[in-house]
Amino acid sequence: MPYKPLDLSTAVPVLSWAGHELGANETKMAQNVASLPFVHKHVALMPDVHLGKGALVGSVIATKEAIVPAAVGVDIGCGMCAVKTPYHADQLGGKLKQIRAEVEKLIPVGFNQNKDVGKDVTNWQGWQAFQALHPKVQHLEGKAQKQMGSLGGGNHFIELCLDENEQVWLMLHSGSRNIGNMLAQRHIETAKDLAKLAGLKLPDPDLSHFVQGTSEFAAYWHDLQWAQNYALRNREVMMARFKRVVETHLSGGKPFKPELQVNCHHNYAEREVHFDEEVYVTRKGAVRSRSTDFGIIPGSMGAKSYIVKGKGAAEAFCSCSHGAGRQMSRTKAKRTFTLDDLVQQTAGVECRKDKGVLDEIPGAYWPIEQVKATQADKIEVVATLKQVMCVKG
Repeated sequence: MPYKPLDLSTAVPVLSWAGHELGANETKMAQNVASLPFVHKHVALMPDVHLGKGALVGSVIATKEAIVPAAVGVDIGCGMCAVKTPYHADQLGGKLKQIRAEVEKLIPVGFNQNKDVGKDVTNWQGWQAFQALHPKVQHLEGKAQKQMGSLGGGNHFIELCLDENEQVWLMLHSGSRNIGNMLAQRHIETAKDLAKLAGLKLPDPDLSHFVQGTSEFAAYWHDLQWAQNYALRNREVMMARFKRVVETHLSGGKPFKPELQVNCHHNYAEREVHFDEEVYVTRKGAVRSRSTDFGIIPGSMGAKSYIVKGKGAAEAFCSCSHGAGRQMSRTKAKRTFTLDDLVQQTAGVECRKDKGVLDEIPGAYWPIEQVKATQADKIEVVATLKQVMCVKG
């Protein structure tokens, strides 16, 4: 589906690939962002777009000489990792329950963290730069080390999936944990304080920003890149542990070489060139999809997921959606659905089926097939996955 420009009077246009009508609050949020004087060319809305904080989740915002920390969000570097294994479905018989139990034992979920810090964590080069991070997070280095290799909660997950050829894939979704959250909050506070001091009249305080060339901008950009690297490494550590569990059950512990491995952010910012100018691109719930990029578009607990290859769609700033996107809030999902609904919608999946994950029920999300269909101009599907085991935070 081609994009549709929103009917707005703003400094730059808003181009929408959304497969659903935007509500008044969503339209207002898009309008607020597009009114900022430093936004480059236009704002791009992905098919899974929905309300966020400051900016819509599922929006791509290119900016010149400024960046909005709340637009990047508090789960800096949140993203996906997937590995294609040489195993097949017929090797899984009767093993999923045990694999899930061992993964849950090995990888902490929710607010939990590792009791011990392994070499796969301490060997990470990023720890050398920890003392250069924001002063108010210096007491968190020990916690950050223990949380590396942990999943978190909410919509984060670890899944074992099958593709169209019944080949086994490993997939997980997580970010920069508490340290990324704390870094984001400290810098968002600073941006809001600066906006007040400068007397800026912003359409939303969460659009407070840093200007390139200032010490505050430099400090945020440094911490942002560090947190994004932490998130990438966090996914690598978890995937390596997940991989060992699966190898134990499917090949007697013999390691396998991944046939394809993808590790991509979908909450982050980078310097990139678009429309012949170097800009800061913030993808708030969006995946980079240049023609050289592989990406992951996950569905919910009982739905399909897609491994995709980008087509480099310039109008979308070479981006695609990051998932199915919520069509109802967590509170509304809990009011709308029952445990029986959860059991029915996750049939055939070895996973939790209790009230603690009711807000993650597939029915709370837009249909993933609809989300995929609206962006054929931006991606091609490499593999279609269906989970058979899911670990939730």
